[in-house]
Parts: sequence; C-alpha cells; structure tokens
Amino acid sequence: MKHPFANAAMKQSRRRFLGNAGCSAMSSVSMANMMLNLRLATSAAAQSAPTDRKTLVCIFLNGGMDSFNVLVPRDDARYANYGTSRGNLALDRAALKALNQISGSDGNLYGLHPSCGGFQELFNGLGGDTSKRRLAMISNIGTLIQPTTKAQYLAGNTPLPRALFSHADQIDQWQTSVPQGMAQASGWFGRAADILQSTANSGATAMNISLSGNNLIQVGNNTQQFVITDSGALSLSNPTDSNPANAGAWKNSGHKSLIAQHYSNLMQESYSQLTKTSMDLQENFQTIFQAYDGSAIAPLFPDNYFAGQMLAVAKTIAIRQSLGLHRQTIFLSFGGWDHHGELLKTEAGMLATLDGGLTAFQKAMEALGMQNDVITFTASDFGRTLRSNGRGTDHAWGGNHFVMGGPVQGGRIYGTFPDVTLDSNDDVGYGGRMMPTTSVDQFFGELLRWFGVGAGDLSYVLPNIGNFYNVNSSTLPVGFLRAGTWT
Repeated sequence: MKHPFANAAMKQSRRRFLGNAGCSAMSSVSMANMMLNLRLATSAAAQSAPTDRKTLVCIFLNGGMDSFNVLVPRDDARYANYGTSRGNLALDRAALKALNQISGSDGNLYGLHPSCGGFQELFNGLGGDTSKRRLAMISNIGTLIQPTTKAQYLAGNTPLPRALFSHADQIDQWQTSVPQGMAQASGWFGRAADILQSTANSGATAMNISLSGNNLIQVGNNTQQFVITDSGALSLSNPTDSNPANAGAWKNSGHKSLIAQHYSNLMQESYSQLTKTSMDLQENFQTIFQAYDGSAIAPLFPDNYFAGQMLAVAKTIAIRQSLGLHRQTIFLSFGGWDHHGELLKTEAGMLATLDGGLTAFQKAMEALGMQNDVITFTASDFGRTLRSNGRGTDHAWGGNHFVMGGPVQGGRIYGTFPDVTLDSNDDVGYGGRMMPTTSVDQFFGELLRWFGVGAGDLSYVLPNIGNFYNVNSSTLPVGFLRAGTWT
C-alpha cells in the first residue's frame, strides 16, 4: 500500500475545487479512471460490503476551545485549586451542570459549563434513563509524537510536535495525526477512506463528506472528499430556466453547454469529462437529499446556523443507504473559539449553540433508530492556559473533548484529568499549559477500531500509533467504546 507521505505534490493538487462542482479534484486522468472503476466495481463491491452502516462525525472547533471551563472539578480540594488557577475566569461551582459518573470512573466530582444542559442530559442519561448515557468526556488530550513527561519537555531531549501553540500547525496536526510537521497532504479520515472506500461502499459518492468546504482531514492518497452545504450538493441544476433576466440560469446553462461538447485537445476533453462526472455525482446527491422527508426530525433543532448544519448532517446520514455508503465520515467546522478576550461571555453563548445543535443531533439519531451507527466527536487546535490574561486565555496544549453516540460507554471521564494547580507536574509553563496525557492517536485509534480499520492498517492511517498502543491488542487505547461494538 502507498505510504501516506508519498507524492506530496500530486496529493496537494487534490485539495482544489473544480469550480462550482463542489467535488475536490485529483489529477484529471486519475479522477476519471477512479470514477470509471467505481462504477464498474459497484456490483462486486456490493457483494463484499459489510452489512452494517457506520458514520464518524467530526466537529472541529477552530480557534482553540477553553475546555477547562467546559469540564470543571466540583469536589472541594480540586475546585479550590481550579479557582486559584483560573482567577477571574473561574465559574461559580453552584452554577455547574453536575455530572453523575457511573461506576468504574475516577471517583471524582465534575460539572459542565452552565451553558451545557443538553450535554449534561446526554452524559447522565437521556430523559433520565441511565441506560441511555450517550456522552463521555476525554480529558487532557493533545498532539504527541510519543509519551512525554514534563521533565522531558523541559529538558528538550524528546521529539515534540512541530510549532506547538500555533493555530495553523496544530489544526493540521489534529487533522493529519502527523505532529512531526512533515509536509503532509493527506488526513486520517482520508487515509481511512483509502482502506475502506472500495470494499465498504457500493456507490460512486465519496465516503468523506464535508459541510465546511475543502479540509485536510478528509483528503486521502487515493480518495477524495465530497463537499456539500446545509442545502445539499453544489450543483449547476438550479436555476436552469432560460429567462434572460436570470443571470445564474444563463451561467449554469452556458457551463453545461461547454462540458457537453467533445474536444480534440486531450486536456480539454479530460477536464470536461471530469467536471461532468463531478456534476453528475452532485446532482445525484441533491436529488436524493431533496427527496428525503426530514419533517420528523427538523423540529428538534434550534433556529441558528450551526443547528441548521447539524440538521443537514442528520439528513446526510439518513440517506447513506440510498448513496450506497456503508462507511461515511462527515466533517463540520465551528469557528471563533480563540478567546484571548471576553472569554466568559462569548464562550457561554458559543457553548450554548454547540450544546443545542449537538444535543438535537443525538436526539435525531435516536428518533431515526441510528443511535448505534454514529459516533460524534469534537476536536480543536489546542487547549488554553489556565491563568487569565486579564480578560481571556492564551494558546496552550492539552484539552478536554466530547465523544457521543450509542457505541460510546457514556457517563464517564476518560483519560486523566490533570492537576490544574499552576506549576504542577502537568503544567509545562506559561500559566497553565497542560501536558497532554492522552494522545490524539489513542483517541483516533479507538474510533477507527469501531469504524472497521483493521489492526494491519492502523499504522497506515495513524503513523505514530505504535508509540502509544499495540495495534494487535485485544484491549482499546482509551476504553470509551461499549463492549461488543468493535472488533
């Protein structure tokens, strides 16, 4: 199998759009051949495809979420340490949304930010039913090349992720899972698709679907991402009338006329056919998307932009069988978390939006009977400093994240919640930068075990996984999956 670092220049070209067609481009010849092969292999793939359907949904919180005001210790001693370290940014303990952990957890008391009432219900049990604990927290997670201690970090004698605390670099590293900072033009969702697309899916639609344009996480070495909006696919179907006053219709009609022609020039013909294939896929997706009656789940979602996108995610999952997808990843970004100032007020509003949209989404999965087929998780550039800069916080390292769905053993805090005392063994300096104790590779590796990537392919998808986990182990890297949901 091709190594994930090979042919970087060719892979980078796949990240471009084909005009308004919305499907990320490979080279024209390889893309056309891939689509032809997919169509020819449809019946064979259908015979070998798995019988179940699984979807991974990544919500990327661009900017670096201050997650130590999302998950907060509530017991006396640790809350006192939290209050001292956070200063004017500390939340009132009485206002926290109390979490009731199930047995087998770390035995400590925690609460969520006051804006996270929906997450509290998902953690403690939907509708008060403790058998429906759909949400867990992964604590103090971040980019690492290998397990690292504070002493090793300070001594500088161990490899560290490149350009720590840099937005662009850390976003790339969360999406590639290659923190060495090598020129990497493929992401771990994309490399998972390299493994699974041809055998797990019987349709021509790419298994990696983005509602946030082109991204790195879904770019594979041999596969592409498929870009849509909350209204469905990007196509040239509407408007198409011949009204001279409708400039959009004239533009679309002209574009379709150009690609319908045959060209003697090989490059022109190849581009025309590639664009037509992309448009056909988009129009097929749009036809299926628009035909789906989402009236049963639409009332669950609040009236805001993020919730509208999550409704589109739910619809896209609901139509996956019609698209021929047994495996599917969906990527969505939600930006604005770089709270150097006005942290308390701004984050409260943004968390309320995140909480409302994701809680509605999980309830929609329950209503559709798909709760056991979908895992949703958050990611972000990095955590933030514990110490206030006066009005907000600055770039840091380890942070806390959500993971939810029927396959998740909810009601627990996984990983190791750090000692939030300033200058503790978990603080590498600059006012509370937490040294991660769980790597992104461990988190992603467990998601991939559930998704169907075999032990022999994990190191292709996650090149550093062997530094943290024996891929042939009969146990899980973190342990948040319910028994019987993975192989």
